[in-house]
Amino acid sequence: QVQLVESGGGLVQAGGSLRLSCAVSGRTLSSYVMGWFRQAPGKEREFVAAINWNGGSIYYTDSVKGRFTISRDNAKNTVYLQMNSLKPEDTAVYYCAADVRKRYSDLVSDHQYEYDYWGQGTQVTVSS
Repeated sequence: QVQLVESGGGLVQAGGSLRLSCAVSGRTLSSYVMGWFRQAPGKEREFVAAINWNGGSIYYTDSVKGRFTISRDNAKNTVYLQMNSLKPEDTAVYYCAADVRKRYSDLVSDHQYEYDYWGQGTQVTVSS
């Protein structure tokens, strides 16, 4: 059974930073695409960032480019999302997800349906 557990969320002032972590257990994550998504109150869940197995392919949604950085440590079976210059509109529950069908792929996806396993989410609140 694959489990993804996010941590690192919290309350931060606008302009501040947070680092989210996603620890994976039950499978070795080193060959899979990993993604971060978020869902704000009253809105649909949206794509944030994705990274392929070796970090050679990375994709961000436009609204976080230049502010967020996705990375992974395959030895620790963990994926990270460094969030800088946070804005109130970044307030959401952040989810990590694993696409286990794209093994050793150079491709990443921003489509939720392509991800097979999801964490429970971690709340990020940015105050103005």
